[in-house]
Amino acid sequence: MNALTFTGSASHTIRWIAIAAVMLVAFTWGGIKNAQADPFLDEMVEFTGGVFYSEQKVPAVIIGVVRQDEISIRGFGERAGKGSSAPDADTVLRIGSITKAFTGELLAHLVAAKSVDLTQPITRTWPELAANAKADVGHMRLIDLVTHAGGLPRELPRKGIPGKGTNPPTTAQDLADWLTNNPLIFKPGKSVHYSNYGFDLLALSLSRAAKNPFPALIHQHITGPLNMKDTVFALSEEQRKRFMQGHGFDGEVMSDVAIGHVTGGAGGLYSTPNDLMKWMQWHLDCFSQNGAEVRMIDHALYLMRDGLETVSGMDESGHMDAMGLGWVAMMPKGDRPFILQKAGGLQGTFSYIAFAPTRGVAVFIAINKFDFAGAAAMASVANDLITILAPR
Repeated sequence: MNALTFTGSASHTIRWIAIAAVMLVAFTWGGIKNAQADPFLDEMVEFTGGVFYSEQKVPAVIIGVVRQDEISIRGFGERAGKGSSAPDADTVLRIGSITKAFTGELLAHLVAAKSVDLTQPITRTWPELAANAKADVGHMRLIDLVTHAGGLPRELPRKGIPGKGTNPPTTAQDLADWLTNNPLIFKPGKSVHYSNYGFDLLALSLSRAAKNPFPALIHQHITGPLNMKDTVFALSEEQRKRFMQGHGFDGEVMSDVAIGHVTGGAGGLYSTPNDLMKWMQWHLDCFSQNGAEVRMIDHALYLMRDGLETVSGMDESGHMDAMGLGWVAMMPKGDRPFILQKAGGLQGTFSYIAFAPTRGVAVFIAINKFDFAGAAAMASVANDLITILAPR
């Protein structure tokens, strides 16, 4: 899910205090060269994260910033229960729907490799749907799935196991069966409705096209080349020792439940701040020839809000002006630069990542409690911090 739009006291407090801190640093350390800027970035991240943590009253906060070649990561609170240490750069956590941005980037890699086309219908990799599914499914393209414009419900409707209150693992046949037995909720490309189901369908479509399991494709094209060793779909015993425990709305500890590979495209990944900063450095390396075509495809905007019939579930982290490949795009506004962002929420953890591709700044922030006020402030704090570090 995306974090909620927030205009309350936490955002304004952090923004004004951070501005004051910038002015103080500029006054005290004026004339600092770029090579000496690390203390300034550390000051901003430490101060912003500390104020946010103290105001939100969540068990723990982790915040990381990339600015050009500099990285600063700070943690606050207790990572895994009373008496535990604060989260740090190597803390493992669920990133939930931020996974969708990885799925979108994988699509960009496969398009650049000419393995798939953005506009190819899903029936190319699901030929059985061409004969059996409802009529509009034939018009559903990969670009519709990755922009939440496929006409699909938010979740795949499932029936739980009687008496258990749980659902059995989703299968590829489950994904196909709904399309066979139900009409789409709108014609593909006409509206946008946030859909986890759509991203699971996209991930399996890419897996079929590349003839490789989805987790293996993510490792091959994204996490492997960037040495993101802790960005995985299943944790090792060693990684579990570094895991940040999630909490429910009432503060209860939430169990970490593995997600099957069929439903991994919408929200299955774990990661660490260190790994996510490596990922952001790659995204911000806009003038490098290494991966240039993939970045160009991944950062482009494919569906503008203007002209859509309806937009649902996309404005929780800031007003959606357009959709990229899983990225929610926000056009420049006031001092704020153009931003691509994605938020996630899963099993007691809310997270948010945003970057300004033309300004060389990215921010990641997460809390380990399902707290809508905290999730709301999280996106606003990150976007404000980008604005302060890279004003227009």
